Amino acid sequence: MTFHSRKLLLSAALFIGLVGTASAEDVKFRYLASQGGLSAHELAAELGYFDGTGITIENVGYATGGPASLIALASGDVELGSAATAAVLNSIVGGNDFVAAYPSNGINKEVESIFYVLEDSPIKDIKDIAGKSIAVNTLGAHLDYTIREALHSVGLPTDAANQIVVPGPQLEQVLRSGQVDISAFGYWQTTFEGAARKAGGLRAIFGDTQVLGEIAGGFVVLRRDFIKAHPEAAKVFVEQSARALDYAREHPEETRKIFAKALEERGENPEIAQYFRGYGVRAGGLPVERDLQFWIDVLVREGKLKEGQLVAKDVLYTPDTATN
Repeated sequence: MTFHSRKLLLSAALFIGLVGTASAEDVKFRYLASQGGLSAHELAAELGYFDGTGITIENVGYATGGPASLIALASGDVELGSAATAAVLNSIVGGNDFVAAYPSNGINKEVESIFYVLEDSPIKDIKDIAGKSIAVNTLGAHLDYTIREALHSVGLPTDAANQIVVPGPQLEQVLRSGQVDISAFGYWQTTFEGAARKAGGLRAIFGDTQVLGEIAGGFVVLRRDFIKAHPEAAKVFVEQSARALDYAREHPEETRKIFAKALEERGENPEIAQYFRGYGVRAGGLPVERDLQFWIDVLVREGKLKEGQLVAKDVLYTPDTATN
């Protein structure tokens, strides 16, 4: 089946989802939330898209980053994970039978990861980040690989910068206090980035679209055995989550209000919801082959994969994943 055919199948499934559908059983999806963020499946639940489907989603804590989410998924502590595409592929290469269910976020000029320095910093562009300290939320995920790709793009060793793990809520603080030279605000952290930018005194040096182009930033991930055990629930989960991605694009103000309410209920600061700029995912919430193949090619270049060992269609969810 071609990528185009799979997209048509998912588009048809999404249309069915719009007029109502139901899971054949009661299935719970446990997950780890992201501080300052709201995943599309969380938005779908807030919108009532899972009502009557038999699906419930349950927040069982916070993930420090995508790799931690994938570890919880592999161990069976949760039913769904969420991570940058490179981290998902690394985990699959490492032996986990994961399936990329739907794009969690996309990268474009409206929604992207941005690397900030203090206004008076001598750092001006990518070549200047070599030897500097960069705050990222976790290692082995999107920001890590974006930094590697940025350095590669200007002919520098991919490990030339010093990455330091800092929780999202502290990215602004460590930069302003001089503990790091650069703070990287991920595309999923537009709330933190917006608050930091409003406070002033910071300067952006580059965004990840400059390095990667427009691409899916990461994926919500399911285990293949879970999909096979609960095929209808998995299909409805993907359909309604993708439907929520479209809702956010079409109703940004309403989405920010829902976002603020959800953050307040989680004991987080609801004021940052005003800086949410959307998910940056294409209409319909569907991926294209490059979203995965770009990072597969990077892993081949780095020697972590052999040419042809893995292709995008092998790990991307389709309605017939449960039977393959």
